[in-house]
Amino acid sequence: MADKEEEVVPQTIEQNPEENQNETRKAVAKPLLDVVDVSIGEPEKRTGSTAISLKETYMAYYVETRVKEGESAAGILEVPCALWRRYSEFEVLRNCLVVQYPHIVVPPLPEKTATFTWQQSPTDKFDPDFVERRRSSLEAFLLRVASHAELSGDSVFLSFLQQEENWKESVMATSFHAKADSKLKALNASFRIRKPDQDFEELKNYCNDLEANITNLLKVRAKLADTLYGIHKIHANYGRVFSEWSGIEEEMGDGLQSAGHYMDVYAACIDSMLEEEEQFADQIKEYLYFADSLRTVCKKHELLQYELEKAEDHLALKGQEIERVIQGKTSWIGGLKSKVFGSVETPEEKAARVKQLEEEIAEAEKAVEAASRTVWEFSQQAMKDIERFKEQKTKDIKDILTSYVEMQIKLCKKVQAIITVSC
Repeated sequence: MADKEEEVVPQTIEQNPEENQNETRKAVAKPLLDVVDVSIGEPEKRTGSTAISLKETYMAYYVETRVKEGESAAGILEVPCALWRRYSEFEVLRNCLVVQYPHIVVPPLPEKTATFTWQQSPTDKFDPDFVERRRSSLEAFLLRVASHAELSGDSVFLSFLQQEENWKESVMATSFHAKADSKLKALNASFRIRKPDQDFEELKNYCNDLEANITNLLKVRAKLADTLYGIHKIHANYGRVFSEWSGIEEEMGDGLQSAGHYMDVYAACIDSMLEEEEQFADQIKEYLYFADSLRTVCKKHELLQYELEKAEDHLALKGQEIERVIQGKTSWIGGLKSKVFGSVETPEEKAARVKQLEEEIAEAEKAVEAASRTVWEFSQQAMKDIERFKEQKTKDIKDILTSYVEMQIKLCKKVQAIITVSC
């Protein structure tokens, strides 16, 4: 990457956003996160009206962007800036990124409702704990986008960080959004291709394995959380029993009271640990949803491969047609017309048809060449970003599991200290 940024004109959402995005991508010399800090502050519960004048309650998230010390964002962002965003606006942003950068593994958004829960997990989307976890996950989404060399220069993303009024409406009003909607529908369709790419077939298997392994990990974690919670909380009953027992014992009263106290402490220590563990679970869940991002890249490749095969089929059809014309053979429609109307194709008409077909074949060959080049370029770009993703995943999972083990060691030491003191 270059050491200095090139100065660019600030980007806004206009009626032709693709031109803005191309200009921005060329201008940004390094990831945006190298220049600014992006964070989400305390969320706020609000009430608004829907399009049909119905009241709705939603959470708004305070997005702040500040320039890092010693850096400059001149021409890229008007910072510092702070604004409120709804979850639905994050969805619009991500959809735009998925469509504009089909070869990139776009970071996922956090879940709308809680999954892989255990008995004490909050399930209400307005629960303070759930809202805080979503805030943290949305912040992680913005940080991942801002740290990506290509995504961080997108004009829609840059305007998301600094244009509060009517941002969503301006995106929805552009032709880009209509294009995004049609592309997303195309990605959701199923295509049967004759020559699947082995690398992308292996990637689909990788997605399935990643999803299955993380799903099993989250299920085991939820069961383990339930079990640990039950073990610790049952000691609260012992604590109550010892405390009541101490009231009727003269010689053993102080010892029983002390034992009851330590039982209560042991029962309570699991609460903070499981709250901290929820953060690790959310970080693991992110990679569960990354599997869908990888599948989206695979689907885009299948769509391009399908278009290539269609172009090849069209070229083959034109080749067969000109061969029949040269050999003097006619289609069943042409044969029927000659029998009904008694017309016979003249040499001049035949030559004109051959010339027309040759022109169509030349166009079809160009279409095949263009489609083949598009597939090759997409494959090269996608595999490069997938390798980046795999390196990121390996590092993140290692850090998450290391932190989780450290947390478990801390809990064991805390329990050991309680037992040592009580004895």
